[in-house]
Amino acid sequence: MSNLKKFTVHSPRKLPVIILADVSGSMESNGKIQTFNRAIASMIDSFAQEEDVRAEINVSVITFGGEKAQIHIPLQPAEKIEWQDMSAMGRTPMGNAFGVAQAMVEDRSIIASRDYHPTIILVSDGIPTDEWIPPLNNLITSERASKALRLSMAIGAEADNEPLQSFLQNQHPEIPVFRADEANQIKQFFRFVTMTISSRSRSINPNSIPVLNFDALDNFDDLDDEYTGCF
Repeated sequence: MSNLKKFTVHSPRKLPVIILADVSGSMESNGKIQTFNRAIASMIDSFAQEEDVRAEINVSVITFGGEKAQIHIPLQPAEKIEWQDMSAMGRTPMGNAFGVAQAMVEDRSIIASRDYHPTIILVSDGIPTDEWIPPLNNLITSERASKALRLSMAIGAEADNEPLQSFLQNQHPEIPVFRADEANQIKQFFRFVTMTISSRSRSINPNSIPVLNFDALDNFDDLDDEYTGCF
């Protein structure tokens, strides 16, 4: 009988990226939803090309528009995602999206204990139309989501800064809300996110959060965008 040890081949540990995407009716104006779709699709494509097996970047998109939030893309490896554009309609049930995100992050059948801390990104151009404070507090104080890196982006002048800023609380160092007043800045923000997550996936410890410098966004000009006006 062989005494050779049996080795178990473990799959790469997930590095989850969860996007909470406002798809309310106001996102239809000025090409916001089109630019948003292209920015996320480009980010996913970049993640799919990462070859470092230390951390496998997984992406999920939770949309909130109409009457409730829903999972647009279930959490899965970036390379397996076939992107389907989001459509804008209805109200802004942001609080419901926080609940969906918390359920996903806390579900160990989706994000295992061995996986790396997630990044959760909130993007909105308006004002929540449901109760958002209790579900947000539940999310950011929950056992696992409290360890996540949280980023937020306000699109246009009508975006309510309060929930976007509250989403970022209790992080050290403090992270500001990124404001996108032009279409090009949406894609700049997601290029910055791409760079940040890719850096984590290649690091010795992907749970270590790199220094975030939004000034670097000025280096990510994207002049080929169809929509270049202000919101």
